[in-house]
Formats: sequence, structure tokens, C-alpha cells
Amino acid sequence: MDFKRILVGVDDSADALLAFKYAIHRAKTDQAELVIVSILENDEINVYQALNKDFVHGKRDDLEKHILEYQHEAQAAGVPKVRTLISEGEPGEVIVKDVIPHIEPDLLIVGSEAKKGIAKRFGSQAAYMAKYAPIPVLVIR
Repeated sequence: MDFKRILVGVDDSADALLAFKYAIHRAKTDQAELVIVSILENDEINVYQALNKDFVHGKRDDLEKHILEYQHEAQAAGVPKVRTLISEGEPGEVIVKDVIPHIEPDLLIVGSEAKKGIAKRFGSQAAYMAKYAPIPVLVIR
């Protein structure tokens, strides 16, 4: 099956980087559009920082610069069409409820860290997306 539009979620984790590398490969193989999304997580900002508009704006600016690096890397690798998107909130929920309906991708590619101990009992963003996304989800480990 060839995909026309692939959505990949990125952050600074090693598993997200693996997902991104695979998304580049798949987009080139299928001659698909690649949409790179990154989510500014609210829980990374404390209440005092959230009240400081300059702090929030600065975090978003940093994220925009970083996601453009991903875009340039995909373009340099030969992906025919690359777009980026930044949103805010809980990553799994935002991607499933907001980004997928807006972008209408054929495939979602995400990374998943192998958690240990109590963390694996509570699930992960990747597990949420795999369960609730209305499209195929490829989880890279």
C-alpha cells in the first residue's frame, strides 16, 4: 500500500528521531507528502511561566526553529513535499482530535520509548494514538 500523506510526530527523544528517519524513508518510497508535527506540552510549563507571555512565546519560537531543522533534513533527503505544524496541549490527544482531522493523513508514524516499572502501567502517548487514531499508526521503537 502506498501512502499519499504521512504524518510524523517529533520531539527530542531518540525514539521520535527513529520515527522521523523511517517517515523520511517511507515518504520517499511512496512519493508522499510528509507532515511533521510537534506539540508544545502544557505540563512542561509551570503556572508562573504560563502567565509570562514572553516565556511561552520564547518556547514556541524555539520549537518553530527546531521543527524547521527537521523540515530541512527531510527536504535534503529527497522528500518531495514537506510541511510542518506546531500545536499545544497533550500530544496524543491533540494529534488524534485536532491534527489528524485537519491534515487528513493516510498514516501516522510515532516513536515509543520502552518504559519500565510503574510508567509502563499508565500507558504512553503512542499507545493512546495507536488506540484512538482513525488511521493506521506505525509505532517505532
